[in-house]
Amino acid sequence: MRLSLIVEALGGELHGDPTLLIEGLAPLETARIGQLSFLSHPKYQRQLATTQASCVIVSPAFKSQASVRGTCIVTDQPYVYYARLTQLWKKSLPAYDKPACHPSAVIDPMAMIHPSARIGALCVIEAGAVIGADTELKSRVTVSENCVIGERCILHPGVVIGADGFGFAPNAGVWEKIEQLGAVRIGNDVEIGANTCIDRGALEDTVIEDGVKLDNLVQIGHNVHVGRHTAMAGCAGVAGSAHIGAHCTVGGGAIVLGHLTLADGVNISAASVATRSIHQPGHYTGMFPLDDNAAWEKNAVSLKHLAQLRERVRTLEAQLTELKH
Repeated sequence: MRLSLIVEALGGELHGDPTLLIEGLAPLETARIGQLSFLSHPKYQRQLATTQASCVIVSPAFKSQASVRGTCIVTDQPYVYYARLTQLWKKSLPAYDKPACHPSAVIDPMAMIHPSARIGALCVIEAGAVIGADTELKSRVTVSENCVIGERCILHPGVVIGADGFGFAPNAGVWEKIEQLGAVRIGNDVEIGANTCIDRGALEDTVIEDGVKLDNLVQIGHNVHVGRHTAMAGCAGVAGSAHIGAHCTVGGGAIVLGHLTLADGVNISAASVATRSIHQPGHYTGMFPLDDNAAWEKNAVSLKHLAQLRERVRTLEAQLTELKH
């Protein structure tokens, strides 16, 4: 693909030969002649001087540095430009003829599937389910009864939408099952990673709003509501009836406990456990820092006695105040 076609499609300020032929995309560190790369963070700027890439996408701050080494495309958001370039690149690749619905898929006659949707091998779509326009279900996706998936969604292999939520009532030492009578409603432009599970609601629906991105192995409990354009990394878990706002991020392995609320714009660090509602946007962390085991054990013991240590400090402060007077 020639650089002139890339800039014509995506914009940007080209410095260099517009007829240059790009044969592939690669990171700065491993890019070869004929490949295009990008610099999206200042911490990688040393690689800009040594990369063999024929062209690099950079921000205006690195325009001079990139121009000295060779051809570059200058744009305000290099990472977004790179993302759109990957989309353009994929469209340029040879298309393989695939049936809109794989013959091994099992689809209930009461399900509603838009003609432009694509259903992969071994998918199961149950009665009352709705699959929107241009949505793609990769292999082995299950969409249970009455669950709705919007337009332009991508569900990767092994996704399960609408399994029963975890609901049981204790009764004399045994558990009584609470039937999960709600469903799952997924908006438009949602992408769900492999083996992620979104449980159906107990009475009302579990809701995933437009533009949400879920990584692999994410668990969404029953009656959870995830706001638009929120993203969760792999192995994150959200317990039942939690409400997560718009434009939030939940790091890998992080947990949000049930019935909590996260405001719009909340970012939870990886491996953290959100144990209380958060009503202000910002970056929150709740985990014990990694250390060598001996130091970790000492710190853990100190943490157990933190309340007593606090009281001792208060007592000492009071005594010092008396001595000063």
